[in-house]
Amino acid sequence: MDSDARAGLAERIAGEITLSDDPGATLRKWRTDFDVSQTELAEQLDVSSSVISDYESGRRESPGIGLVSRLVIALLDIDERRGGDRIRQYARVLSAGFESDVVLDLREYPATVPLADVYDAIGATEVVAGDRDRVSGHTVIDSIKAITRLSSDEFYRLYGQSTNRVLGFTGVTRGESPLVALRVVNPTPNAVLLHGIDEDDLWEHAPRLAQRDGFSLAVCTTPVDEMLDALREIAD
Repeated sequence: MDSDARAGLAERIAGEITLSDDPGATLRKWRTDFDVSQTELAEQLDVSSSVISDYESGRRESPGIGLVSRLVIALLDIDERRGGDRIRQYARVLSAGFESDVVLDLREYPATVPLADVYDAIGATEVVAGDRDRVSGHTVIDSIKAITRLSSDEFYRLYGQSTNRVLGFTGVTRGESPLVALRVVNPTPNAVLLHGIDEDDLWEHAPRLAQRDGFSLAVCTTPVDEMLDALREIAD
């Protein structure tokens, strides 16, 4: 296991919880992101599950730095015991040169899979069919943070090992900004996924731009965590 990645992730989680206006909600966010139940976290810490519930709901005073450190270590220990999926994901994002709040997930698949299977798994609707109907990976990014922070060269690095992938944008309202941003990146990915909208909300010019550049365009309203879990299952 990458000890630097583990240490970096621990620092990030602890910092977010400690500095949060609602530490309990932030703890709950990370616990659910690690797919750890309150009971499992409590057992790891040798406390009752009601203690975790009380902190997350705000019924107990905000945890001090010592307890936050124990909570973070417990989450990471559970992840390592399961194989270290979340720690490896953090390491992948860092190795690609991105902040983990910009790139939510970046993975390569063991073999190419039909794009239709990916869309079915996450409940996406294809608006425009692309020139290529298989993918070998995915990258999911925070739309606003990526567009405001990344250069065109950095956008290209989002493709990981290959452009033969789904590039997903979360936090989309119409899809205009992501598709305009992609106009400066060559080549384009096999598929672009706009998360948070349905077809009726889509920017009117989006289908034409997708057709011009030959990529599949899809929309999806499945909750982000559920969508990411489904994509991770494909990668596994």
